[in-house]
Amino acid sequence: MDFENRPTVLCVDDEIRSLETLERTLDEEFDVLTASSADEAMALLEHNEVQAILCDQRMPDKTGVAFLTEVRERWPQIARLILSGYTDSEDIIKGLNEAGILQYITKPWHPDNLLLIMRGACRLCELQNENELLAMEMRLTEGQAEQNISQKKQRLQQAFQLDEIRRHPDSPLNAICNQAGKIAPYDVSVLVTGPSGAGKELFARALHYNSLRVDKPFVVENCGAMPDELLASELFGHKKGSFTGAINDHEGLFEQANGGTIFLDEIGEISPAFQVKLLRVLQEREVRRIGEHQRRKVNVRIVASTNRDLEEEVRAGRFRQDLYFRLAEVTLELPSLDRRTVDIPVLAKGFLDNAMQDFDKPVKGFSDEALDCMSRYCWPGNVRELQNEVRRMLVLAEDEWLTADLLSPRVLRAAPIEEAEETEILAGLEGTLKERVETLEKRILRETLIRHRWNKSRASKELGLSRVGLRSKLERYALEQSGSAIAPEQKQ
Repeated sequence: MDFENRPTVLCVDDEIRSLETLERTLDEEFDVLTASSADEAMALLEHNEVQAILCDQRMPDKTGVAFLTEVRERWPQIARLILSGYTDSEDIIKGLNEAGILQYITKPWHPDNLLLIMRGACRLCELQNENELLAMEMRLTEGQAEQNISQKKQRLQQAFQLDEIRRHPDSPLNAICNQAGKIAPYDVSVLVTGPSGAGKELFARALHYNSLRVDKPFVVENCGAMPDELLASELFGHKKGSFTGAINDHEGLFEQANGGTIFLDEIGEISPAFQVKLLRVLQEREVRRIGEHQRRKVNVRIVASTNRDLEEEVRAGRFRQDLYFRLAEVTLELPSLDRRTVDIPVLAKGFLDNAMQDFDKPVKGFSDEALDCMSRYCWPGNVRELQNEVRRMLVLAEDEWLTADLLSPRVLRAAPIEEAEETEILAGLEGTLKERVETLEKRILRETLIRHRWNKSRASKELGLSRVGLRSKLERYALEQSGSAIAPEQKQ
C-alpha cells in the first residue's frame, strides 16, 4: 500500500464502539477520520480533503440522509454512503433522491465487503475529479483547438492554390492553370486527362480548394481494377448483411462527400455495367446503398481522371457517350513531363526540399550535371517518377551536393527511349556512319565518366583506354565536368 497516496474516508456515528470498529477495519487501506456527530463531521470536512463519507443513518442530532444532503450541496464530488441497521424503504428513497447516496450498507457488515465497497467509492470520487479537470481543460483549449483547425485549413488551401503549383515561368502548364482557375468556382464536372503520374490528383484537389465547396469534404476513389460489387459498396455504401462480409452499415463516398467534391480516379477502367449505375447517380443526384430501397439525395461535384482517350473509347463502344458528356463538361489535358522539360529543375528542387524535411537530411542542392541528366531523360513515369528519383538520390547521398553519379542508370544514360534497343538508338541518329559512331562514343564516354565521378583513371580502365587516349577523346568531343551546382528552393 502506498501510504503517501492513500484515500481519506470520514466515518460518522454517534456510537463510539462502532466508530472504533470501522476505523480498525478501514485503517488497512485508508486514512480514516472519525466524528460522533454531524457538526463535528462538518468541521473536519472544512479542513480535510475527503474522498468518501460513511455515515450512520440514525443519530440524535441529525439523520444521516439530512447530513449527507448538506454535504452534497457543498462537496458534490465526495462519495456518500449510509450505514444502517434498518431497511426502511422511505429512508432509502429519500437518501437516493435528496442526498445522492451511492450505496446503503446494512448492519452487520462484513469487513472484506466493506473494504471492497469503500475502494469503489474512493475510485469513483477520483474519476469524478479527473472528469472535472478534463472538462475544464477542454473548455480552456476549445478556442485554441478551433484556431489550430482554422490555421490548418488555411495552410491546406494555400498549398493547393493554382499559383503554388510548381512550374517554370514559361511552363506549358501556365495555360492549364489559368483555365482551371476560371472553372474552379463553378459547379461543372471536370475530366482531367493525361498519362499516369502527370499530377491529375493535384489538379483535382486544386479545383476543390479553389471552389465554393472548399469547406466541405474532398474524397478520392481509384476506380481501376476494382470489382463492380466492391466499387459500388465503396461509392454508394451498403446495408449490414447485404452480402458476405457486410458486418456493419457502411456510408459510401458519395454520402461522405455530400456538399463537397468526389474525385473518381481512372474512370476509364470501370465496366460497362457499372457505367450504367454511375450514370444514374449523376443524373438523379441520389444514391441507394446496396441492400436498401431508400434513396438518399447527394450534392457533390464530380472531378474524374483517366489516362485513356475517352473519346476514342466512346467511338469504340467501350465507354458510354452519355456518361462521357456527364463527366466532361470541361476537360483539362495535362502534358507528360517530357513535353515540359523546363519544369524538371523546378520540380526537382521542390521535391528535394520536401524530401529533406521527410528524412531530416539537409543538403545544398543538385549539381548542374545532375540537373542536365535529369532534363535529358524522358521520364515515362512523369512527375511521380521524378519525385521518387530525387528521394532516392537524397537517401544515397554522402556529400552536401546531389551529383549525377547518384542517378539511376536509366536516367544517367539519358536515353531518348527507355530501355531502347541498340538498333532503335541507331535509327534515331542522323548523319554518316562515322558521325553516328562518334555520337554513340561521346554518349558512352560521358555516361562512364559521370558514374565514376569524372575519375579518369577508373573510366579509362573500364573502357580499355590509356589515360592519354581518354584525354584525347575528351578534348575531341569537348567533354568536361560541370563545376557549379544548384540549391533547392528556399521555404518562404
